[in-house]
Amino acid sequence: MAKVAFLGLGVMGYPMAGHLKAKGGHDLTVYNRTFAKAEAWVAQHGGTAARTPKEAAAGQDFVFACVGNDDDLRAVTIGSEGAFQAMAKGSVFVDNTTASADVARELQQKAKALGIGFVDAPVSGGQAGAENGVLTVMCGGEEADFARAEPVIMAFARACRRLGGPGAGQLAKMVNQICIAGLVQGLSEGLHFARKAGLDIEQLVDVISKGAAGSWQMENRHKTMNQDKFDFGFAVDWMRKDLSICLAEARRNGATLPVTALVDQFYGEVQTMGGGRWDTSSLFARLERK
Repeated sequence: MAKVAFLGLGVMGYPMAGHLKAKGGHDLTVYNRTFAKAEAWVAQHGGTAARTPKEAAAGQDFVFACVGNDDDLRAVTIGSEGAFQAMAKGSVFVDNTTASADVARELQQKAKALGIGFVDAPVSGGQAGAENGVLTVMCGGEEADFARAEPVIMAFARACRRLGGPGAGQLAKMVNQICIAGLVQGLSEGLHFARKAGLDIEQLVDVISKGAAGSWQMENRHKTMNQDKFDFGFAVDWMRKDLSICLAEARRNGATLPVTALVDQFYGEVQTMGGGRWDTSSLFARLERK
């Protein structure tokens, strides 16, 4: 059992912190920008609610964070009431936010100067994966820091791997999102075509999902897509944030991402339709409602 703080109790962070408490058996202190959310978590799971990241981080072995973007991450780490102000030497900060590789490298250097470990550890699996404790965690950082953090991370993960030095976890998450963007667009076009052709979607997917076209997206999203239901899951607004990080990184490293750039534009159209909070599978709605 370790002393653990968790910063950010959103759709992902709330259940992830719950698994650290219930499955991992750790002593949890939680922080959320809206204190009432932290109080609600404590009422459900036990532990302690803190009013600032600094207060939450004091005396902890590990501090986890799952917040919105680079600026949010900087605020909860190096801000005036940030966790780095209180973390002890030898403790480890684990960042589950999907953020840029640049901010991961920046904060790892600042943490190292303070004698703090830092692991960038973005996750994949969505809300369902967080709730069921079966997320995939892609990590970057120094080997010793990862080795300490991995057993704690596994409380909410089914797979966790270090892919390189600082920033490597964020780069891996970019690859994850690039692949998903293309898959969902392809699935949307396929189902749209099937409807126009008069095929039975359920029968069709039952057959093709067992072949080379099969994917997690097909298995888990075709039913709701066929029912035109999108008010759940990983939001388009979040996906556009992630894809903007991917495209910015590609401009720096020289990668060519024509499909990703196009799908990002399509998600922009979904936002214009009022679907910013719809699931990413709503690319289908863009085709069907034209």
